Formats: sequence, structure tokens, C-alpha cells
Amino acid sequence: MTVPDPDPNDDIPAGINGTRRWRRRARHLLAGAGITALAAVLGITLVVRGGATPACAAPPTGNTVHKAKASFYDAGRSGGNCSFPAPPADRLYVALGSSAYSGAAACGSYLDVTGPKGTVRVMVMDQCGGCGPGKIDLSDEAFAKIADRAQGIAQVTYRAVVNPPLDGGLTFRIKGGASQWWFAVQVGNHGNPLRSVEAKGPGGGFRKAARQSDNYWTVEGGLGPGPYSIRVTDVYGLQATATTIRMVTKQVQRSTAVLASPTPSSSPLPSAPPSPSIAPSPTPSEPVAPTAAVEALAGAAPLNVPRC
Repeated sequence: MTVPDPDPNDDIPAGINGTRRWRRRARHLLAGAGITALAAVLGITLVVRGGATPACAAPPTGNTVHKAKASFYDAGRSGGNCSFPAPPADRLYVALGSSAYSGAAACGSYLDVTGPKGTVRVMVMDQCGGCGPGKIDLSDEAFAKIADRAQGIAQVTYRAVVNPPLDGGLTFRIKGGASQWWFAVQVGNHGNPLRSVEAKGPGGGFRKAARQSDNYWTVEGGLGPGPYSIRVTDVYGLQATATTIRMVTKQVQRSTAVLASPTPSSSPLPSAPPSPSIAPSPTPSEPVAPTAAVEALAGAAPLNVPRC
């Protein structure tokens, strides 16, 4: 049984601008209710957001270029549906529809979005309840870099950033309410979408964690009091292991483990221009966790990504 978080508002900071976001989501829900009623008349079964992920959902990966319409919003101080402690420092982020959000599989990855005025790099931070496959929701700051805000909506193209350059290593954040009997961790500063997370406590073997739609990875039954070793694998097969992660909730623990990019001679992955690093906000007292080296590398093709 999953142990509930004692604080229902845990890890979801509220801002003044949050009202605007919730109004938009309310409109999306009302629209969804009308579609559900129509589906009932036609005898169609719908899968709603209440926990299910669309059957052919997958985060943007590889070299595929997507066409979309972009709008904009302000998440305030919230880290979005990805449950980050805060937005990225440069406030360049994006919310994706349920298929691309893919039950939080896209969280922490990056997109290059091109509009009439240029290209901007954004981090996936949120889910847009009213966005279909051809729609994305950029932050105010990101939209202003690629289009005139007076337009409201802009035609854009976007693609995944493979192996984005980032400062520092992987970060880990134990969820409020976690304990030695129920393990829940969020992985940050990984760049590429994650395929799997495994963790182990002292004296035990690695156990596979289950991805949750709020971007935490959980292990039922727990892993003991810690410290923990956590092995992270992305969709391209890059893998790294961090050690000495402590059972300290709501704090960002930084490591030196990185999902390092292959060298140009070993992989055809496209190179990307440098960009400011984007990572969860640091906690003043947080320690640096020792880590192991990168364990495996793979080529450009994502592994086990559904082909729709």
C-alpha cells in the first residue's frame, strides 16, 4: 500500500499567478466533460487523466521535428506537474499535452522550440490539460523569445534536445512522507527522458522503482533507512549510479554522477549549442553525494519507445 503524503499540498508551491493556471485547467475539464458525454452517446470508451496514460504516449525523443501551436502561461513559483521545487532559474519551461507528457516520462527533458522570431530551449516542467498532440504551452518568457506575445498563439516547430549540456550531476529529492518502509525519489538534472530508476539500500540488491505521474519513482515496501544507491537509465541507454543518497525528505541532494554524452566518434547524436544549466533550486545545507562513474552508453535511437 502506498503511504500517502501527510501534507496534500506538499511540493506544490502556490503563486499569485496560479489562479490563472487553475482557471485554464477548469475550462479544459469542462470541455472534457462535454467530450465524455458525446462519447457515451456514440458508445466510445475514453481514457481520462485520472491516472491512465494514453496507450500510445511517449515523450519527444531523437531527431523527429514536430509541428505545433504554442500558447503561453505563468506557473508562478510552482514546479508544475513534474513536482520540481521551483521553475528553472531562467524561467524557460514548457507544458505538454498528456500524450507527450506521458505520465511524467518527459519531465526534466529539453526541447528546442522555433517560432517566427527564433529558437528557444525549454525544460519540460508541466502537463497541459487542454493540449492535444499539436499544442504546447510555453512560459511567458520562452514565448516572448520566439513570437510576439500579442499574438497569443504562434505556429512553431520543436524537437527533443539529445544529451543537452548541463552543469553538475544528477540530483535526488526524497518525497515528503517517504520512510524506510516506502521509498519515493525524484531525479533531476538528467537532460534526456528517463527510462528506468533502480535503487537499493545497505545489503540489498537493486529494485526497480515505479514511475508516478507526479515525477517521483517509488518502491513499495521501502528499502530500509539508507543510505541508498540509485541507478538511472535514460531512453538512449545511458546509465549512471549515484551512492550515499540519504533518507532526508524535501531536500535536493546533489551528486557527481552524470548521464554523459557519447563522444562524436561513437554516436551520430546531434550536437547542441551550450545553454544555461537548469536544475532544481539548491538547499543551502545539502551535501554532495559521492557517486560512481557512468556505466553504459548507447546510440541515438531511443529504446522501447512506442511507434504510433
